[in-house]
Amino acid sequence: MGFFNKIISSIFGYSTPVAATIPPVSGQGTPPPASTTGGIAAIPPIATPASVDVDEVLTAMAAKNSEKLDWKHSIVDLLKVLDIDSSLSARKELAAELNYKGDTSDSATMNIWLHKEVCKKLAENGGKVPANLLD
Repeated sequence: MGFFNKIISSIFGYSTPVAATIPPVSGQGTPPPASTTGGIAAIPPIATPASVDVDEVLTAMAAKNSEKLDWKHSIVDLLKVLDIDSSLSARKELAAELNYKGDTSDSATMNIWLHKEVCKKLAENGGKVPANLLD
């Protein structure tokens, strides 16, 4: 799995505690495992990339982290929120995967580019990203 795919999986695979109810259909097999009440199975919603609010997901994940992380401005913090390796070597790997053309030894410039590019790629892949993060 590519580095960016780890980011996508971590964000788009993150499920909220909201439950959807789907009534079982006779003769259609067994409904997915879930708690049942009165013949209705409660299962978590299936999030499609188009329905994932990136801001909401990352803010909720950051709130559960013991560190104060500024994922909206820092690629390192964004990766930490996702519990993905944020080391310089990992960021260089991500930069290579996303076709960064600058000098990877200038980590400040690379980090700014990475953050903007990751936000842009999340939006391109169906995530709802705040407009101010796409500038």
